[in-house]
Order: sequence, then structure tokens, then C-alpha cells
Amino acid sequence: MESKLIAIDFDGTIVENRYPDIGKPMMFAFDTIKKIQEDGHRIVLWTYRTGKRLEEAVEFCKKNGVEFYAVNKNYVEEEYCPDAPRKLKADIFIDDRNIGGFLGWGRIYQILIGEDLSNIPKVKKKKGLFNKLF
Repeated sequence: MESKLIAIDFDGTIVENRYPDIGKPMMFAFDTIKKIQEDGHRIVLWTYRTGKRLEEAVEFCKKNGVEFYAVNKNYVEEEYCPDAPRKLKADIFIDDRNIGGFLGWGRIYQILIGEDLSNIPKVKKKKGLFNKLF
């Protein structure tokens, strides 16, 4: 499998969304992230958090065995520039705000390794305005 740069959100993805506090880890989050790293992928923490709240999130992940290739930037050496957009150039983004919601770490890993997903039940979508329109 080709090495990818994977950007992962924190609140609602790695941990339950309790911002500005840190929620409980999502089921299999840290185990899956560690496995993704073992598979040779680089992981970027991609989060709304800044300052002290960001430091807390990074430290929480470190205590759970996950260190990141970079945090809120494309690579470690990248300098923050307030005039440049904060958009990452990741190959894959994992976030709870995807269309259809968060898939769960087991399903995400199966997608990353290319496992056949035809017999796996899909996440039930919430019936919102968008679904009613289409």
C-alpha cells in the first residue's frame, strides 16, 4: 500500500466531542491510528483547537500512544503564516463532519486497506433537511 498523508480531526473523531474539554476516546480510535502509522502512513492532527487547548489534545494523544507527523500543518518544519490559508494537502481527511457522519474506526481502517465492504452494513444516516430534499 502506498504511504499516505492522513489528516485526522480531534473532537468527535479521536475523542467524543466535549469541546473545549476532552471527551472520552472513540472506540478503537487510538488502536486504529497506531495501526495506520505501523502501515507506513503519516498522520497529521487537523483540528480547530489552538493554543492551550491544542497542547492538551496533543498531550492526550501522546499519553494514549499516538504522536503526530505534524499538527495543523502539512509537515513539521512548515512555518505558520497568518497570510496563507490553513488548508492541508493531505491525501485523506478523517472527520466526524463528513457527509453521512463518522463511519467508525473499524470501517475507516477497512476502507484504507482496501478490504471488500460489500457485506458490511452502512452507517444509518440521520434524517435531516438535506435528506428530505434529495
